[in-house]
Amino acid sequence: MTSPFSSIEKTDAFERDLKKLLKRFKTLDEDLQTLVNASLYAFHKLDIDTGGIFRLSGLGFEEPPVYKVKKFACRSLKGTGSRSGMRLIYSYHAVADSIVLIEIYYKGDKDNEDRERIAKIY
Repeated sequence: MTSPFSSIEKTDAFERDLKKLLKRFKTLDEDLQTLVNASLYAFHKLDIDTGGIFRLSGLGFEEPPVYKVKKFACRSLKGTGSRSGMRLIYSYHAVADSIVLIEIYYKGDKDNEDRERIAKIY
């Protein structure tokens, strides 16, 4: 499947997060692709805000903007829909039209994003 963005990069730490979560949530890889192709595309390319993507503030830098996705439908978590508890942290580089996937986690495992990880990347 092709991406609506010029490039999508995954940090090494993101790859480790995803690999660990895939053991518990088998559909996560496909669900993540759907999220990028639908929600992130709508938010960044069509200016459609569904209320599930928020820009993170207080990181110590403004560019590139870093976002948190709270509405993330994971089919492995039956009956939860977009309120599955999955969280995705990513940055969007508008000029390059690229996405960098920074962190993915299950809210039942941890409450918030790893701000130290974000700071190390940027």
